[in-house]
Amino acid sequence: VQLQASGGGLVQPGGSLRLSCAASGRIFSINVMGWYRQAPGKQRELVATITRGGNTVYADSVKGRFTISRDNARNTVYLQMNSLKPEDTAVYYCSITGYNDGTYYYNQVDWGQGTQVTVSS
Repeated sequence: VQLQASGGGLVQPGGSLRLSCAASGRIFSINVMGWYRQAPGKQRELVATITRGGNTVYADSVKGRFTISRDNARNTVYLQMNSLKPEDTAVYYCSITGYNDGTYYYNQVDWGQGTQVTVSS
């Protein structure tokens, strides 16, 4: 399984960005898809996750500003980020937790390569 993230960049405070992450390979279905971030000198932290059925979890710091969504047919997860703040600056990583290739279920976590988000004036 490979995860390819895109959509990062430089944005001014108060601006918006939309991240996308497409999973490819032999995939029939994915259990949980999510976004994490890691700022310089800090540990990687949860941003948001979404189950196949659409149940979501958000970090308190992004509630009301970020929206996670997914397209199950395309094995793609999105993160719409609005009202961005300088403290949102980080490398954002997408992940999948558990997937089915049509024969077996893989109970594991896979990570994308990360995309840089910088919020600065």
